[in-house]
Amino acid sequence: MSEDTTKQVREVVDDVYRSESRQVLATLIRLLGDFDAAEEALHDAFAVAVERWSHDGVPANPRAWLVSTGRFKAIDGMRRRARLDASLPELAKHLESSTSDVEEPDDESVEDDRLRLIFTCCHPALPPDAQVAMTLREVCGLTTDEIARAFLTRPPTVAQRIVRAKAKIRDAGIPYVVPSETDLPDRLDAVLRVVYLVFNEGYSASSGGSLTRHDFSGEAIRLGRLLTELLPEPEAVGLLALMLLQDSRRAARTSPTGDLILLDDQDRSLWNRDQIAEGASLVERALSSRRIGPYTLQAAIAAVHAQAPNPAATDWAQIVALYDVLMQANPSPVVELNRAAAVAMRDGPSAGLTLIDAILARGDLANYHLAHSARADLCRRLGRTAEARVSYERALGLTQQEPERRFLKRRLSELPD
Repeated sequence: MSEDTTKQVREVVDDVYRSESRQVLATLIRLLGDFDAAEEALHDAFAVAVERWSHDGVPANPRAWLVSTGRFKAIDGMRRRARLDASLPELAKHLESSTSDVEEPDDESVEDDRLRLIFTCCHPALPPDAQVAMTLREVCGLTTDEIARAFLTRPPTVAQRIVRAKAKIRDAGIPYVVPSETDLPDRLDAVLRVVYLVFNEGYSASSGGSLTRHDFSGEAIRLGRLLTELLPEPEAVGLLALMLLQDSRRAARTSPTGDLILLDDQDRSLWNRDQIAEGASLVERALSSRRIGPYTLQAAIAAVHAQAPNPAATDWAQIVALYDVLMQANPSPVVELNRAAAVAMRDGPSAGLTLIDAILARGDLANYHLAHSARADLCRRLGRTAEARVSYERALGLTQQEPERRFLKRRLSELPD
């Protein structure tokens, strides 16, 4: 086999891994009944794929091939370890008999598997932080480092949460099922929180050379659609609207060279009008329910931005008013920071700077780079160059995303001496 052929097969396997691995994992968890066994089987299946596909060619249905191969590898592994554990032969026999007639997974069954996995990871028996970490890791494939940055915490802490959550699922016999209709609404909040974290990682990647990761934002939107079909609660609808409206600006948020473009400088002709129309319609639908939650309010804010034909036409008074309601519904330092930025646009940079300084003086968001970059921008607009420089440098030291780093360095270089 030539080196070029091997390289081509590895590229195909890598592409399939990126597009199919989480779906394959979800089905393997259902078949094997164990997270760790399913993850090991997943990696074994892809390792076999590199070798087999080089000789036999890529199968017509790679996902089904990987599920079948992973299942057989798991059963074979149990048989090999049977010498050390007398219970394993019986377990392997049970798995073989219970999954021997498994049909080739179609799109509908795979989506069911993914929904089962989401709700298992978000089971109320697990602590909220573990629910989020588990779903981001198992459903969406984020690394522990990426999850840690989303949580503003350390990777070992996230890894420990995941290990404990898996043990809890196994020891407590948490079922791998979609909750009943009566239990579903109570379980929805955790799922929505997770989906939004996934979207945020795609909308503004926590690190790396690209500002966005469309695989994550696209995955979150797809999960949001599934959830609204499964349970069309107003907040599920509001979250889907929010994601569509924010994602509508994706093509305009970076230059052809990958540099960050701020909202006011974006070419609005590049905004996705279909997503804006769908998002705005969903916002109206969620607001009409009169059960208005944080996601719906954020979507309403995004809709005001999306429907403004140019920056000068943005209704900042309405945006501040919506942030006032959001602060009552879901108070947080980040919401407060966003409100301060809106106040700066409505009332001037001095008013916004006073609010941001109050947030930072409390110690809130001290390690949040966007708080320091927002402060730097307002200081720059006020001509307070020395303070702007300090804040830009602080923001630069806190971000690991290359487009944001280039943007901050450019801002620093543009400041007068």
